[in-house]
Amino acid sequence: MYFVGVDLAWSDRNTTALAVAEGDSLEASLCAHKQELRSEQEIADFIALSVGTAPSIVAIDAPLIVKNEDGGRPVDREISRQFRRFEAGAYFANRSRWARLGQEVRGERMVQCLAEEGFVHSPRIQKRDQRRLVFEVYPHPAMVSLFHLNRTLKYKRKRNRPHQERLRQFDRYRQYLKGLAFSEPRLTLDEEVIGRDLASLKGESLETYEDLLDAVFCAYIAYYSWYWGPERYEIFGDEHYGYILVPMTPWMRAQLYSSPRSHLVQE
Repeated sequence: MYFVGVDLAWSDRNTTALAVAEGDSLEASLCAHKQELRSEQEIADFIALSVGTAPSIVAIDAPLIVKNEDGGRPVDREISRQFRRFEAGAYFANRSRWARLGQEVRGERMVQCLAEEGFVHSPRIQKRDQRRLVFEVYPHPAMVSLFHLNRTLKYKRKRNRPHQERLRQFDRYRQYLKGLAFSEPRLTLDEEVIGRDLASLKGESLETYEDLLDAVFCAYIAYYSWYWGPERYEIFGDEHYGYILVPMTPWMRAQLYSSPRSHLVQE
């Protein structure tokens, strides 16, 4: 069984990172990864090369359903309301954002490319599912849930964020990813990916490494959702106007269920 994470760039002018893990109901390990991919077809081709015709779950960090021309999707607003206290609000997605770049919605094109490889777009992942599925995720609320954080890790580049503080947060992120080797389910990462010298990475090289780590984490979200099934994830939004699957630990449920559950898709 394969679990694929894709940190899909908003535009093909920027690079995309991809990570593939192979595993079973006991554990998984990273078996392939690629940085600096660009076109949707190039991404789909690398996935096909990595997983063949085997059952596979693909988690993509990008909007896969966008109906609104401007503003934000209902799910973007809902995620922002629910996870604002953890500083894990969603980026608002709308079709005009890609139109200004002279492009279609990338996530929708990505789903079409994967459909040609036999992947079905659905977040309805059953426990130990043996299908080929693709679905949308968002790492920030997933990190809060899986790592039991009071607020998100600040490893993203910001104008007012000192470089050394960003590197410190990067290292925290890597320590959490290393800790997945002791989680349920377990994911082990090779030193070539998790042990790179942060001090030697600057500018674009640090950005592409950030993309790779996010892709690795997306692959784990795919594995976690497959391993536990519906009891350990929630689907915010809906499959018409847009959704985001968020993995749920008992701790995260306790944080969110102090408020009404009207935002959840009913099974």
